[in-house]
Amino acid sequence: MAGTNKPSGSKDSKKSKKDKGEGGPKKAEITVMLNEQQAMKVIKNAKVVTVQDLARQTGVKISAANAFLKESTVKGTVKKVGGYAGHHLYQVVSS
Repeated sequence: MAGTNKPSGSKDSKKSKKDKGEGGPKKAEITVMLNEQQAMKVIKNAKVVTVQDLARQTGVKISAANAFLKESTVKGTVKKVGGYAGHHLYQVVSS
């Protein structure tokens, strides 16, 4: 009888672990906005800038810097001047 109690005990411990994950607090969705003036200052002060450079110098995630550069490219304030496979180089469009 002791052998039959052990498997049911281990099943209960698995259930309790599963329940803990479901009842935990929900993660908040965070949106980071990149300060346009600060980002443009960084881009203007460099000959060219990568997404990684911009993210590091402005203190935001790479995804936020990438979104800013793509949006700026569409607006026409920044242009893609080179790079490869996700490591593109961007430059301010000269007026």
